[in-house]
Amino acid sequence: MKFKIAERTADSTDDFDLAKRVSIGDDAAFRTIIERHNRRLYRIARSILCNDSEAEDIVQATYLKAYLHIKDFRGEAGLATWLARITINEALELLRRQRPTVPLEKLNPEPNAEILSFPQMSDNPERITAQRQIMQRVEQAIDNIPKDFRIVFMTRVIEGMSVEETAAILDLKPETVKTRLHRARLSLREQLDQQVGPLFTEAFPFAGKRCERLAHAVLQQLGLDHGTSSKP
Repeated sequence: MKFKIAERTADSTDDFDLAKRVSIGDDAAFRTIIERHNRRLYRIARSILCNDSEAEDIVQATYLKAYLHIKDFRGEAGLATWLARITINEALELLRRQRPTVPLEKLNPEPNAEILSFPQMSDNPERITAQRQIMQRVEQAIDNIPKDFRIVFMTRVIEGMSVEETAAILDLKPETVKTRLHRARLSLREQLDQQVGPLFTEAFPFAGKRCERLAHAVLQQLGLDHGTSSKP
């Protein structure tokens, strides 16, 4: 797909303006849209499909469809909502094609963001290993949450969207969003109690060279370190 290069740069923060610029062939504006919405659309697709590569394919399909139908965007619901709905429909359609004999529960047509912050990776190899194990188990637990609850959890907690934004994207009532988020959290808590609980015994690791260095320093201060390791 080739885009014409427009003289105007894609520096506007207005969704409707970006969409208009894309409709006249502004490739910079379309790139801005992609960069702005990539993570959110991927997480939404991933929450439905539980598969990294399929989620990426869905996001690509979303952008292709959005580009072809950008003139249909009127700005009533916001570009993020419009793109998210395309992503959801594409992901659900893929599930239907993959599992034609399994009826999918259709999304029910009926204040502040809560962002789940994950700790930064430590420089300590022992902590890095422990953190990776925990993150893998958290991701697995999120995948195991029932689909309709999982997508609400992803949009509200992981992506930090408000109740109103989530309700608009999923075409739900705000009360339904709150109920599904509560149930998602209960499911996640139950799983993590079982999966991550045993890892807590490995929390705050202090072994290897760190342990040796501390032992050496203490023994040295006590005058007990004579350059040889102690024997039992």
